Amino acid sequence: MITSDKGIALIKQFEGLRLAAYDDGGGVWTIGVGHTGPEVVPGLTIDDAEATRLLKSDLSAAEQCVDECVEVELTQEQFDALVSFVFNLGCSQFKASTLLRLLNAGNYEGAKSQFSRWNKDNGRVLPGLVSRRAAEAELFQSIA
Repeated sequence: MITSDKGIALIKQFEGLRLAAYDDGGGVWTIGVGHTGPEVVPGLTIDDAEATRLLKSDLSAAEQCVDECVEVELTQEQFDALVSFVFNLGCSQFKASTLLRLLNAGNYEGAKSQFSRWNKDNGRVLPGLVSRRAAEAELFQSIA
């Protein structure tokens, strides 16, 4: 499965979109929706279509993680929500999560309730993560 346009829009909404290369504050040049690489240099600009192309490529690792870890059937919306979650947190966090354990046990409702627990960075609740997790949980439970 690959991330749908709805999933991509959700990720863009929370990751942000920058069409000119910028230093992320740690010396890493970034463009688009969090894309990094040797081709990202000061002065580089792209358009929205290129940012989306780069994001789709960057999402492949999160998509692969979801495909490999989830043992139950998923709707497109559930897949998209999980890809957003993994893209933000990383595959190792997802693999060790209660969310995945509940999901693989067939407890979709229990898995949905776990999104909201992942709202902290360095022990502090962040409003942006609260919003993102709520949006992911809503997408996870939606029906096309």
